[in-house]
Amino acid sequence: MSIPTVSSLNVAPGATLGQRKQSRARLVTAAAVGNALEFYDFTVYGFFALLIGKLFFPVHDPVGQLLLAVASFGVGFFTRPLGGLLIGAYADRAGRRPALMLTISLMTVGTLALAVTPSYGSIGLAAPVILVIARLVQGLALGGEVGPSTAVLLECARPGRRGAYTSWQTASQGAAILGAGVAGVLLSAILSKEQLADWGWRVPFALGLFIVPVGLYIRRCLPETLLAPGTHGSIDVLRMLWRQHRRSLVLAILVIMCLTISTYVNNYMTTFALTTLGLPASKAMWATLTQGAVIAAAAFWSGNLSDRIGRKPVMIWSRIAVMLAIYPAFLFLVGEKSVWALVFVTALLTFLTTLSAVAALVAVTEIFPNEVRSSGLALSYAVSVAAFGGTTQFAIAWLIGTTGNPLSPAYYVILTSAISLWAMFQLPETFRQDIPFSASLETGHG
Repeated sequence: MSIPTVSSLNVAPGATLGQRKQSRARLVTAAAVGNALEFYDFTVYGFFALLIGKLFFPVHDPVGQLLLAVASFGVGFFTRPLGGLLIGAYADRAGRRPALMLTISLMTVGTLALAVTPSYGSIGLAAPVILVIARLVQGLALGGEVGPSTAVLLECARPGRRGAYTSWQTASQGAAILGAGVAGVLLSAILSKEQLADWGWRVPFALGLFIVPVGLYIRRCLPETLLAPGTHGSIDVLRMLWRQHRRSLVLAILVIMCLTISTYVNNYMTTFALTTLGLPASKAMWATLTQGAVIAAAAFWSGNLSDRIGRKPVMIWSRIAVMLAIYPAFLFLVGEKSVWALVFVTALLTFLTTLSAVAALVAVTEIFPNEVRSSGLALSYAVSVAAFGGTTQFAIAWLIGTTGNPLSPAYYVILTSAISLWAMFQLPETFRQDIPFSASLETGHG
């Protein structure tokens, strides 16, 4: 089967508005579906972490069970840099399309294992072993997913609309978090504790698998946006990335650092509400629902705004706003300890974080040329998420436990944001820059 090129997806000059919209929808869905599955799994696993700990780990201490469950989730972060390295280079060697087919296939294996693996009580030690292997496979896939999928969105966008197209990557995360939160809340409300422990917790993972066939089908028809597939070997791609674009790689890692830390601090809000604020689970879950909804909405605004005024103003000023707002926001939340305060603070911080994150993601993707774009973004994203995202919740819990200060998350975000701000100022402004390859799916307005 021949690999479709971008021109094969372009709509003829006489195409109807409906045909143009259908082409856009197919591209966006194909590129964003893997990212959506990642965040859906993340949220579902976090929601049922305590239950998974009881079922899969032979530890009688509830705290030990929870720690092992969280640790088994965290092991996936260790394979992300490897996935970014291998799959990112593969996408710059063989093409975006085969790389995206590989990542969604690997993610399917990991999610399926979570959905069907029997508990420790049924198969013994094999249960936690399979669980950990599943997380490692998912980490490998997710480390390589962001690079090629974001590259496809950027490279197929109409000039002047790259921010809007790329924003779908972040918007899909928000939609997935919202969907997973709704699924968790509904199952907890409908099913008894016995039903949840017996089979109910597996249902959200099984539901996530329903999007896989759709993702596989439409990814087979994706345009190939790598200019010259097969020109360079994977080693050549990585050598080129390191020798010619090392500064861009370091800056990208530092920029993404504050974004991933802020995202995982926002993810921690549900746990913060339970452990520090003392809110019941039914109220604490509103943080997850709020976060998902705000990300989905704010992503589009940030992408479009960055297309009008530039990437750097959006990501820098919104990051400064996060630094100014986070301390009084946490101070207010700790003082109020109410669900409406939780929703307000979560919405505010998530909105500002998303504004910065989308513009920064577009800028970081644009600084790498076509021949190393997937590997450059995949590696910088995977290293940053593994090093900083994977340790954020542990660092926050340790800081609060050690200092006894519930405002510790605010200090952590402010410190790391200051470092990332320096890197943001070093980035070139790219929103008016013509990139070597940017093809449109349509001939009309998009």
